[in-house]
Amino acid sequence: MSGGPEADLAHHGHVSLWGGEVGVWLVTENFGPADLAQATVRLAFSEPMAGGRELPPSCLWSGDRVLSCRTGALPAVGSVGELALDLRTAGLPDELTVEVSTAWQGGTADGNPVNDRHRVLVLATGDPYVF
Repeated sequence: MSGGPEADLAHHGHVSLWGGEVGVWLVTENFGPADLAQATVRLAFSEPMAGGRELPPSCLWSGDRVLSCRTGALPAVGSVGELALDLRTAGLPDELTVEVSTAWQGGTADGNPVNDRHRVLVLATGDPYVF
């Protein structure tokens, strides 16, 4: 570890898929010890996503499969940023995979990156697949 600031980000939530609709509910927590003015969460989908849905102002597409969202300020020790997304796939897949990861965390180091990286297989059942 370097001598710079350290912040432990963790992401959890659930993803659902039904009839080409994708619902994502994501919570990001900062377990510290440093505060974060901003972080960026990356969601990568195995299937192409369709446009036309309004995204929160904190999110933008960087291709037809990758969405990046700013968390907002995350003070140290347990502060939470929540994100709810209503998306649509380009086709009607029976399943898709979503990879959730931290793309940027303001120059801080994360000594425990395991809790901010997830790969979730989601079947088109409408059930929430928790990560």
